[in-house]
Amino acid sequence: MIARYTRPAMGRVWSDARRLERWLEVELAVTAAREKRGAVPAGTTARLRERARIDAERMAAIEAEVGHDVIAFLSMLAESVGDDARHVHVGLTSSDVVDSALALQIVEAGRLLEAGLSALRAAARALAERHRHTPMAGRTHGVHAEPITFGLKCLIWSEELTRGGARLAAALDDCAVGKLSGAVGTLVHLEPVIEVEALAGLGLRPEPVANQVVQRDRHAALMGAIAVLGGTLEKIALEIRHLQRTEVGEVEEPFRERQKGSSAMPHKRNPIRCERVCGLARLLRGYALVAGENQALWHERDISHSSAERVILPDGFVVADFMLAELTAVLEGLKVHPGRMRRNLENGGGVMFSQRVLLALTAAGLARDEAYAIVQAHALTALDEGGSFRARLEADPRVTDVLDKAALASCFDLEATLRNVDALFARAGAPAPELERARA
Repeated sequence: MIARYTRPAMGRVWSDARRLERWLEVELAVTAAREKRGAVPAGTTARLRERARIDAERMAAIEAEVGHDVIAFLSMLAESVGDDARHVHVGLTSSDVVDSALALQIVEAGRLLEAGLSALRAAARALAERHRHTPMAGRTHGVHAEPITFGLKCLIWSEELTRGGARLAAALDDCAVGKLSGAVGTLVHLEPVIEVEALAGLGLRPEPVANQVVQRDRHAALMGAIAVLGGTLEKIALEIRHLQRTEVGEVEEPFRERQKGSSAMPHKRNPIRCERVCGLARLLRGYALVAGENQALWHERDISHSSAERVILPDGFVVADFMLAELTAVLEGLKVHPGRMRRNLENGGGVMFSQRVLLALTAAGLARDEAYAIVQAHALTALDEGGSFRARLEADPRVTDVLDKAALASCFDLEATLRNVDALFARAGAPAPELERARA
């Protein structure tokens, strides 16, 4: 991923230097487990840990000659550890090292994603609580429907982020798996207990039954969870973009004091951060597609997944990390305009209470089709020609003959319309446990 969208901590996790450090950790974990069981002279692992030097430039030079990155890594390592190199990589195949180290990177990167998601969810929940009772127009098909509150809109975001956190946590846990079972997964050169102990020392579980690789359904599910999370972030960003349109003007993403919105039009304040989030979500869906393609490999393994994973896994985590931070900054600094929300809500003189009027008329004895025709005619006229929907109803004897003044007025009671908002917040309850763990 280009530097523009790479945050430092996540970038470090997926750097070449960190990858090679993880490879070395896997090799040392296996040597330590073998030493514990007497297969390696005592003190070997300690000497290896002390002497091993990672020289990326030297490794690259060797790889240019041999055409194999793990062989180049082992040859480079041997130059610093000397004779003890013969105790390294015993009974392993390249994918044992690469896949187990990849799991370590995924676990590390996953913690960063979960922390970022926790911060975003907290920002959404804070907005929800702050605007729990801030009324606004609900919209379906982009058209005014019935009143809601901005807090309810934000609460929906918070709840969806919670579900995204649960999916992500499960997928990350499913990828905390390594293998040290050899070229076709038969553990022919290492005993099962060595695999279990070495991986446990790394904080991983063994793939119960493997071929040459950890099975890629795990990674496909992970990239799917990240892509679905990206869709949630896009959904939130898209809503903010819609609400920031000049004709709506109900919210605005933060705009710094010296920020400029357009090279040509000085008046512009564009929702560029939300637009970035929407654009980057498309990448995550693409990466998920590629991860699904990586599941099917020839027989016990081919290498067709490897080249794709070198792109989609680092980039997927980097992009998701950036999107989470970007959207958190937007929500934490979001400008909300309750006055504009109220004015938009009152557009048409109360047309958004049309269903309450319809139900009151039918309850009073009118046939539904007759009541619908009366209400629709007044509502559409108010929208098309201006004036007040409520006033038109109050002047229509077909309405006033069955509804007295108080009964008709009650149809336009905003508090009554939103009386169950607190009950909906109560349903949402406390933050999910996995987000609490990430925050801690």
